[in-house]
Order: sequence, then structure tokens, then C-alpha cells
Amino acid sequence: MDRSWARRIIDGDELTEKEGLEVLETPDADMLLLLDAASQVRRHFFGSQVKTNVLSNAKRGMCSEDCHYCGQSQQAGDQTFRHARSSPMELLRQAQAAKDAGGKRFCVTMAVRSASWSDISALAEATRQIKDTVPLEVCACLGLMTGGMGKAKLRLLKEAGVDAYNHNLNTHEELYPQICTTHTWQDRLETLHNAQEAGLSTCSGLIVGMGESDRQLVDLARTFRKEAVESIPVNFLIPIDGTELAKKHTTTDLTPWKCLRILCLFRMLNPRAEIRASAGRELHIRSLQSLALLVANSLFLDGYLTQSGQGAQKDFDMIADLGMDVSTDSISMTLPNQIKL
Repeated sequence: MDRSWARRIIDGDELTEKEGLEVLETPDADMLLLLDAASQVRRHFFGSQVKTNVLSNAKRGMCSEDCHYCGQSQQAGDQTFRHARSSPMELLRQAQAAKDAGGKRFCVTMAVRSASWSDISALAEATRQIKDTVPLEVCACLGLMTGGMGKAKLRLLKEAGVDAYNHNLNTHEELYPQICTTHTWQDRLETLHNAQEAGLSTCSGLIVGMGESDRQLVDLARTFRKEAVESIPVNFLIPIDGTELAKKHTTTDLTPWKCLRILCLFRMLNPRAEIRASAGRELHIRSLQSLALLVANSLFLDGYLTQSGQGAQKDFDMIADLGMDVSTDSISMTLPNQIKL
């Protein structure tokens, strides 16, 4: 690894594909050098701040899609805690709980192909109430938003006060047909473009460990840069019983060091983006989790859509032990182990 990379990136240069591959090929013995370079970039743009996000699974297990990684897909048939859409009042209560627990952004997801007008209207009403009473960012993740109808729904969300829209690209375009057959990678990209057109901040990430090559990872990191994605959650696949990918054992090479290399790659190719150490960090990075925050500047508190995390208190302890700061107005460091959403 070239020690000059950090300065080049800070000065506005972009790593080449060859250099991106070198990041992913860094020997274990040189990982501290790589982490130092990526950390220099992270600190230049974000200082010691860590953004905290809280997820609400507002409509669970109702999805018609066959995404091979997802326990909420029609393919997996996970009926655990399946529930219909949360009411605006319930979302307001959850937003307050998220704020009380130290969250900066409240991320509302619905397991649907594309949210109905009823779903959109309910979240718009909830957002107006949240913005009136709780100082939180609101991010919506409501499936595909394509065509004129998708644009109209996104405009309504923007008008209601929603700050960001999440729709992950998940993996490389070449691999996508092996991951999902009920929609395309281009559908996902169009959704991001429509969210940007509506004036929403875009959040889009990936799930590592679905069979992608190093070259595809580098190309995907460069795609997020090209598309000016502002927030990039880097997930590491959690094999869920009943899903196709759980049967294929695609995560066997996800060592802690490899996961950290991937985070370094996304930081160095997207220096100004919020890089979020997301789902699967507990499972795959394990005892080296704190090193992820030398590179990433964001995380989900407590847990994910269908899987629990290590608990909010441990997340805050990890941030404090690194001498970093939570980027929120007020934090109580005597937090419960679980956020009661």
C-alpha cells in the first residue's frame, strides 16, 4: 500500500481500479498501515464524530420479492413477528424512544416491493408529527420507486419532511440476477435517481458475502461515488435459515480483516460519504469491531431489521473507548441494553 494515498484522497484524487484491488489484497501484516490511511481520510472529513441510527421495521414479512438473502421475502417465508404497518402514533412513539436512546436518524422500513399510497400517506403523517415534536432525521426505506408514480410518492415524502431515502444496490449489477429475479438492479438504480430528483438525501449500500468478486466490490464502490450517494451502509451477510444464500455458504471467507479491508475500500473511494458499519459487524468483525469505527463514521444502534445487535450500551461503550463523540445533541451514557421500539 502506498502511504501517499491518504493525502491524495483528501486532496480530491480518486483511487484507480488497480489501487482499489490493492486495498482488498492488503496482507494481514500491513492492515494497521491500511487502517491508518483510511482513518486519516475519515478524520479529515468527519473528525471524531459517529452518527447513530435507529431502525424501525414498520411493516414486516409482507414482501412479494424473492431476494435470496432476506428472511422477509416470499421465498423464505419467515412468519416470525410478522405484522402489518405501524400506525403514525406508534412511529411517533418509536421515534421518541430512538431519540431518548441517543439516535440521530430514525430509519423507517417496510417490507414491500413498493409502498402503497396508503403506506406513503401514513409515513408522511408520522413524519409531520415527528418533526413537530422530536428533533430527529427521518429516513424512509419503502421499496422500489420507479416511473412517474414513484416520483410522485417521493415528492410527497419530501414535502412531509422526510430527509433521506434508502434503497440499497446490494451487490454488483453482474451478480444481481443470481440474487433476485422479481426486479432488476436497474430498478434499484432508478429509485435512487428518483429520490435525488425529489430532493431527498440518498442512502444506498451493499451486502458483502453474496458471492461477489474483489473486482465487483471495487466497481460497486466506484458506482456509489459516481452516483453521489451520501450515506453508504456496508452490511455483511447474516445467513438466515430458509433463504437461498444460507444454503450456499457464501460468507466463509468473511474474516474480520477482510471485512475491515472492505470498509477501508469504501471509505477511500467515498471519502465524503457517511460510511456505516452495518448489519453483520457483530458476527463477522467480532472482537475487532471497534477498529471499524476508525474507518466508518456511522452505525445502527442495537439491531437491524430481523436480527438483534450487541445492544446500544455496548455500541456507546465502543465509541467512548475510542475517544470518539456521538453526533447528537444530547446523550445519556446510562442507556438500556435494548432500545424499546
